[in-house]
Parts: sequence; C-alpha cells; structure tokens
Amino acid sequence: MPHNRLPASSRTALPPDSSPSGQRRSNIFRSVARYWPNVRNAVTTRILAIADEVDEALYGDKLDRLDPHIVLSCGDLPFDYLEHIVSRLNVPLLYVPGNHDPDLSLGDSTWSPLSAEPPRRGPEGCINVDGRVVEAAGLRVAGLGGSMRYKPGPNQYSESQMRWRALRVEMVARLTRGRGRSLAIDVLLTHAPAEGFGGREEDVAHRGFAVFNRLIKNLRPRLQVYGHVHPYGVAQPTVRLGATMIVNAVPHRLIEI
Repeated sequence: MPHNRLPASSRTALPPDSSPSGQRRSNIFRSVARYWPNVRNAVTTRILAIADEVDEALYGDKLDRLDPHIVLSCGDLPFDYLEHIVSRLNVPLLYVPGNHDPDLSLGDSTWSPLSAEPPRRGPEGCINVDGRVVEAAGLRVAGLGGSMRYKPGPNQYSESQMRWRALRVEMVARLTRGRGRSLAIDVLLTHAPAEGFGGREEDVAHRGFAVFNRLIKNLRPRLQVYGHVHPYGVAQPTVRLGATMIVNAVPHRLIEI
C-alpha cells in the first residue's frame, strides 16, 4: 500500500466535475485529497504534533490518554515510530519530511523498470502532505517539508526554491477551498519554522523561511506547527502571527483548535 494512500473503502473521493474548467483543475491540482470524512461534531479538534525527537513516553499509556483526533508529524522521526503511533491510535497521521529524512518525492510516481531500485516508501498507514493540501479529521492541512539548504542532501531548499513551492501550495489552497469555508486552510504543517520564530536565525541550518510568514498572513491558518529547532528540554511558548497560533512541536505537543 503506498505510504500516503488508504484502501479505497477508507477514503472519501472528491466529487467529480465534468466541465472543461473542472477537468483542467483536476489535472493541475492533483495534490488535494480528502481522507477520513469528518463525522465528528466536536467543538474542538485535539491535535498531537510530534517532531524530531522520539518520546519514549508515547510507547506507553500516555499515548492513549492524549486521545487526539489527528496526529501531525513535522519530520525527522523514524518511520517505525510513526507506524507505531498511527497503529495504536487509529486516527489520521499526516507528515512532512525533515532534512534528515530520505527523499520521498517519487513515492507516488510509477516505478520505471529502467531504475535500479524502486522509489522509497514512507511510513505505512501515514500520509505525506509535503507540497499538498489534504483534508483529514475535519481539517484542511497544507504541508511544506524540508529545511534551509546548508549541505548536500535531500529535503533542503534555498529561500527562492521554497518560495515557488509555497506559491503552488497557496494556489491549491485558494482554488480548492470550496464554498462556505472562511479559511483556505486550517493548519500549515512544516519542518522548518517561519523566519524569526525559531530562535536560531544566526544558524543557517536552522534558519526559518521568510516565505512562511507571507503564507501565514495570506492564508490565515488557525495553526502553524513546525519542528527542526530542538529546545533541549526548555519549554517553548506558543506565539502568534496575527490570528495564527505558532507552535514548536519538538518532541510532542497536544494542541486544541
């Protein structure tokens, strides 16, 4: 089973649009998907956000007590850790790759017989939302993985490269918002922070992306959650940019929105 797909019986298809404009949009914006139709009537959604550091407590009873509706991983976590969490909780787990994760960009592509090896797969039962907009547990989540480029390797980008990736996500979010929705997205899930919010701007490897600030201001998500910047046991305050709550998820945070 591909890492970002559930069996057909477990996911809800987007309604077809047979008009010419609808066909064009379908061809262009294949990054939008909907999983786990929102059957809850909860006033708030409990989000378990995780990133970068394995928390041994989540192998025990604490995971069940947290009782989240959805799990968001900001990257740089072992795949078996994510598989453990999603299998224990049986709720959607959405993730973006970090700069220490393998390149998963071919995970949804048809494997070419000329290739020596098949594309790498992500964690089973989890959904890769990098560069996509996904609906799960009643939330629209946009994802942008990776960090500022500081050495050769996958999932690293210059500010200019991330600007183009963010522009595409913004277009997808706006054009697929749907009637009756006041917000294009509810959550912006990233590995790196927005510029000025990670507290490590002097360190190129941990510097945030300026374009994330623009994306937050333009799309006004209720939550932006990131990892990458290790707090080393120091409690990280929740901050805001306009109406958006910004949270460092390392190693885990339970958030209600």
